[in-house]
Amino acid sequence: MLKILHIAPLNFAGVPYDFYKMHNAVGDQSRIVTLHKNERIFPEDICLNLPLPYQYLAKKLRRKKVLSLEQIDRTTVHYFNTRNILDKTYYTLFDLLASPKIEKAINVYNLNEFDIIHYDGGLDFYRNSQQALKWKKQGKKIVCCYYGSDLRIRGLIKEMDQISDLNLTSEYDHLALKKDLNYLFYPYDTSELPIRKEKNNNTIKIVHSPTNRKYKGTELIVSVIDKIKKERKIEFLLLENIDRTKLLEIKSECDISIDQVGGTMGGTGYGKAGLETLAMSIPTITNMTKDYADWLPENPFVVANNFNELYKSLIELIDNESYRVENGKKGIAWVEKYHSFKSVNENLMKLYQEKGIISH
Repeated sequence: MLKILHIAPLNFAGVPYDFYKMHNAVGDQSRIVTLHKNERIFPEDICLNLPLPYQYLAKKLRRKKVLSLEQIDRTTVHYFNTRNILDKTYYTLFDLLASPKIEKAINVYNLNEFDIIHYDGGLDFYRNSQQALKWKKQGKKIVCCYYGSDLRIRGLIKEMDQISDLNLTSEYDHLALKKDLNYLFYPYDTSELPIRKEKNNNTIKIVHSPTNRKYKGTELIVSVIDKIKKERKIEFLLLENIDRTKLLEIKSECDISIDQVGGTMGGTGYGKAGLETLAMSIPTITNMTKDYADWLPENPFVVANNFNELYKSLIELIDNESYRVENGKKGIAWVEKYHSFKSVNENLMKLYQEKGIISH
């Protein structure tokens, strides 16, 4: 039995928590510690619920970094660094205030007993990676898993990158940013999903549930919907800041889902929102580069990268019920084949063996 600890800044879309669930479901022992509570009410295991010393300042620094990165060609990953005294003071203060809760959690939950430490987002409890460095010296295996803006915006934590035994990603575009990344589909348990509702009218319901409008291209999506509303009988549901259980219930009544199209800084492909609707047999539209679309095995998504492609794809799905049904069935089978606990765990164990984290 493996002892696997996950540490994450927060439970990104519930994905780190799904890894934790997967480990326990297949017979290993796992815990997950999150530093901050996810405002979208995803489940938690151990949440330190750490406050940011200057939350306004943190958001201001992040916005500044996003704006600067939008002006450059993001073809390689950069290292995170504190470029000025303000940055250094902020992160030093955060670590100082967080330390008592961190050290207490390590002792209370016996976190030193775990053999494999997954850093979801590639970030330690401390910005200088002091706990990861300590565990590495004790012979523990370090795994870093990157999900999105951690690499695109924040960048690599140098100390963490130097000690990592295995680097994972579930984002296709990350593979071009960092050459030693290994792609792993993230695990998803479809048992949380409500049963798909039967339709009681002829109106086609289209859903879009962005966590960040800019990243998901919501403005473009709304402009296409406004055009289609003049031509077809549809209902558009733009769902934001809704309780997760209620969100899934509403989605289960929809006919078409739009994950993301034409956003910036969010990469291309699909997130958990797209996976959920696929698993509910709802045709799901997202943007993908041609390389990504060709690479993704048995690609179940309807790909649309701009206004015209989205318009065309939506019209085809709205007008063709059999196409919607066929596409929906394909989505369910694909999620089970590539994202099930069994499939993902088997692939993760292979990577563990290849990197010497476990023996053959």
